[in-house]
Amino acid sequence: MTSDTRSKEGPAAAARDPDLFEEFYRRHFDAITRFVARRVADPHTVADVTAEVFLAAIDSADSYRPGRGSETAWLYGIARNLVGAEARRTARQAALGARIAGRRLLEADDITRLEEQLDAEAAGRRALAALAGLPHGERALLELITVDQLTLPEAASALGLRQVTARVRLHRARKTLRGAARSVPDQPPPEPALAGDALIAGTGERA
Repeated sequence: MTSDTRSKEGPAAAARDPDLFEEFYRRHFDAITRFVARRVADPHTVADVTAEVFLAAIDSADSYRPGRGSETAWLYGIARNLVGAEARRTARQAALGARIAGRRLLEADDITRLEEQLDAEAAGRRALAALAGLPHGERALLELITVDQLTLPEAASALGLRQVTARVRLHRARKTLRGAARSVPDQPPPEPALAGDALIAGTGERA
């Protein structure tokens, strides 16, 4: 079996074969790290959540269906759930006191690399913050399309939605953003437009 053929075997095969998993991991590591870094501002947490994504991918590999979207979209769905779980866990711990335990040690080079990644994704985090006023379902869809650059079908797959439902949510989100822009005429447009002007002007879909 050639390397090219092996790389197309998918998550289920990767979960069974260490060599295939290594290829799968390398193929998606940068994209998942960027996804997490857009939502998390601490390098230790970025490293931890990224690792958890691939562990979860092994456990749920048989759930991947190529017809519903790309491997990346599927992994984004896993990552989004884990980032949300991490945010809830952090909030609970913050309510009890300073979070001082449970971190794995990172080498200095690892911290430097992740800090550089965090800097590179600062605009993405600001864009996500600008979406905070939208309803949860609309915000999640908009994040994946405008910030993470998924197509509408891929975003729908990542969220477990039918495409028609995703289209309705996208329409509502665009309408809300238009209204917000008109209600504050002296302010610049919402920053997510920097990640995809098609959000307001069109459907938000790409070929």
